[in-house]
Amino acid sequence: MSEENFQRAEGKVQISHEQIQARIKELGKQISKDYQGQDIHVICVLNGAFLFMADLVRAIDLPLTVDFISLSSYGSRTQTSGEVQIQKDLNFSLKHKNVLIVEDIVDTGYTMSYLLKYIEMREPDTVKIASLISKPSRREVDVEIDYLGFEIEDAFIFGYGLDDQQYKRNYPFISSYKD
Repeated sequence: MSEENFQRAEGKVQISHEQIQARIKELGKQISKDYQGQDIHVICVLNGAFLFMADLVRAIDLPLTVDFISLSSYGSRTQTSGEVQIQKDLNFSLKHKNVLIVEDIVDTGYTMSYLLKYIEMREPDTVKIASLISKPSRREVDVEIDYLGFEIEDAFIFGYGLDDQQYKRNYPFISSYKD
């Protein structure tokens, strides 16, 4: 769906495809500079971060490996339960690796806080977070985001990997419904 058709029919575009791609290029350059001469092990938090991770790894000019993990604290709800469950675990050892966690959105911070503790138990050399979106007004657990795409106010958003009841992940922009 095009941004124009979406805005006429359903809602408003919060962040355009062009804005997303430009910011990802900037993040890729910064990550490449920060890790110059090193390898990175990129962990994609499924399902929402898969598009962001795919574009981000193409913007990073360094040797890297990828892995995937799936966590849930929402289930089918729009509010977090505060309890995190691992639905798909990592496939590779993290010992002595530079880990970059790629997340779609850091909201309350519960899921990311849990994931950080889980990853740190696996003895990586470093752990950093790249998140496409941050909603600091909803934060209940403090989480430091090393590479941030966009900070937004509290709104239900979807598109570019983020879903609305598992749909609309394929929109190339981030949107919300009309008020």
